[in-house]
Amino acid sequence: MHRRYNRAKPNATKPPNATAKQDDPAVTASNRIVLSSDHAAIPLRQAVAKHVAAQGWVVVDIGPVTPESIPYPKHGEAAARLVASGDCRLGIILCGTGQGIMMAANKVKGIRCGVCSDTFSARMIREHNDANMLSLGARVVGEGLALEIVDAFLGATFEGGRHATRVEMITALEGSR
Repeated sequence: MHRRYNRAKPNATKPPNATAKQDDPAVTASNRIVLSSDHAAIPLRQAVAKHVAAQGWVVVDIGPVTPESIPYPKHGEAAARLVASGDCRLGIILCGTGQGIMMAANKVKGIRCGVCSDTFSARMIREHNDANMLSLGARVVGEGLALEIVDAFLGATFEGGRHATRVEMITALEGSR
């Protein structure tokens, strides 16, 4: 079941077409963001979903709603496939540490996901590595810091230039698996 949040408010981190309504044909991958998590990160994922929806993103929440233990690799993969397919522009995934779900997501071709516990790293994975997914550890960062990390990630853009060559090198590794 996909839950969608869309409460548009102007913000520096708003996506293109952020004023479009969810049922509007103008709603495209450019303003869709997928969120998922394991059971350990449900409350933080829900807070992040509300936060990014308030910035105008259309949130596609594919995470669990009950606290029963579930395998995080399935949720990391599912979110990554929505980003890789172009259905969603970006993704944010969460588990206890952010590490395991990030590893699963990075197995999907076309995904560049980094786990961050500070705003500098979140900005850099977008600016220098063209990351299309962010991973957070619900047992590592509190809600306030998590939302600041999300803002840093969403507010940054890829710089290109010398970084483009490095991203191309990372992408070339996908064919060597």
